[in-house]
Amino acid sequence: MTDPAKSDPSENGPQGPRISDFASGYAEKAGLHRNSAGHVDILKSAGGVQGIAESILPGLVFLVAFTIVRDLTVSLVAALAAAAIFTVARLVQRRPLTQALAGIVGVGISAWLANTTGKAEDFYVLGFFTNLAYIAGMVLSIVLKWPIAGLLFGFVRNEGLDWRKDPERLRAYKLGTWVVVAVLALRLVVQVPLYFMGESGLTALATTRLLMGAPLYILGLWVAWLLTKPAPRTGSEDQPSKPSSSAA
Repeated sequence: MTDPAKSDPSENGPQGPRISDFASGYAEKAGLHRNSAGHVDILKSAGGVQGIAESILPGLVFLVAFTIVRDLTVSLVAALAAAAIFTVARLVQRRPLTQALAGIVGVGISAWLANTTGKAEDFYVLGFFTNLAYIAGMVLSIVLKWPIAGLLFGFVRNEGLDWRKDPERLRAYKLGTWVVVAVLALRLVVQVPLYFMGESGLTALATTRLLMGAPLYILGLWVAWLLTKPAPRTGSEDQPSKPSSSAA
């Protein structure tokens, strides 16, 4: 068994930096950020204003174009063009392309599916499978007692992986993960029936996709953050810890 004292990410022991780096790296790759006060930065974690726009506008452009011209090919090209514009914008800004490239690849696959079947509603099918994959991954993390919320929020709160030793913290992070699972499941419950309505349900499907995308994700993330908040501690422990250098 590893000495618990060596698992403290704030210490300089051989295990400390390794755990802190793991938690920090996982959270950052997942797009989670913290502000100067040590709290989760919800807006930035959702990609910021530009990131939210990148996730919303291609689908919105597709819906508007298809509603106006009723031409699937023109609408798909317009959606791809919107996604491409964001990629070019990031190149000009010299910002990381990961999110923009992921977006344009997703829009490209969605466009290919809709063009192949000739059904406008199939533009939104990929999102269903993406949600299912995330749900499966998060439920698995809960079963294995490595809840995703703990890996993400543990980094922000400088808990490293020590929260796994505390049954109360483990339960809290399981609950936080279930909140995110509920958000993803709610999307499917609402949107899948609209998809099966065919073109008559397209407007409602596209609208709920927009509303239940970044806005609902931000709300779910914030609720999960609040539910997993540690109980107040007494004495000097009440002072918020400063971000460790390895997690900056």
